[in-house]
Amino acid sequence: MKVGSKIYLILIFSFLISSCSLLKLPGKILKAPLNIKRSITKKPNANSNQYEKFIKNLSYEERKKWYIKTYSDLAIQQMKKYKIPASIILAQGMVESASGSSNLALKSNNHFGIKCHQEWRGKRVYHDDDEKGECFRKYNSPIESYKDHSEFLTTRGRYSFLFRLPKNNYVEWANGLKKAGYATDPNYPKKLIRTIEENDLWKFDGSKKPMKRKKSKELKDVHTVERGDTLYSISKKYNVSIEKIMKINNLKDNQISIGQEIKYKD
Repeated sequence: MKVGSKIYLILIFSFLISSCSLLKLPGKILKAPLNIKRSITKKPNANSNQYEKFIKNLSYEERKKWYIKTYSDLAIQQMKKYKIPASIILAQGMVESASGSSNLALKSNNHFGIKCHQEWRGKRVYHDDDEKGECFRKYNSPIESYKDHSEFLTTRGRYSFLFRLPKNNYVEWANGLKKAGYATDPNYPKKLIRTIEENDLWKFDGSKKPMKRKKSKELKDVHTVERGDTLYSISKKYNVSIEKIMKINNLKDNQISIGQEIKYKD
């Protein structure tokens, strides 16, 4: 069965009851549009607004569960074909796209924050990242993004050492991705490892338990943005000024997104 069909079946199983589809999550039932499949496997259209509304209405925890349920089979398929741990693929997708809710994911289907680079001949979109107006790849569907992510890692020499690691060693993979320059965030490995262990993503690697490792410092003084949060509410919660929060996080305006991690102390 093609992976697109698998994702479609997952969505139907999760959402479809009588004339509309439903996503069952702890404590509530959330309605999702019947045509949500088009936002997953085909080019964006007018119906993608319904998909975006659905994603935005999920809480932080609900969205993580939905993301894992939707993309875990695709991550496993990529692992089998390219020897990249499924846990790492899912964790990167969740971290880079805020579990599918970032503007780059919603508008451009880019779940891994991959920039254009010189060889890219596909569609492109421009976002502020490390620099203003950087070029990012735009895809017709999240499936294309997942496939391109696998090819991105397997065709670049700087990542070659990762493929000599055991496929279930997500700790070394997380640290290796930072070492190879995938992300500039010094906390990137910790974010990946934390995402994997908090959500039991190691199970998708075929492991029976998480890896044993030395305890390291967890990310402290960081607030994960949830629905309804503003810089003002965050500043009041932690008794710190909006100006200081903006300075610490290099924010140029008051815009924040669900799932974004905001530091409130130096």
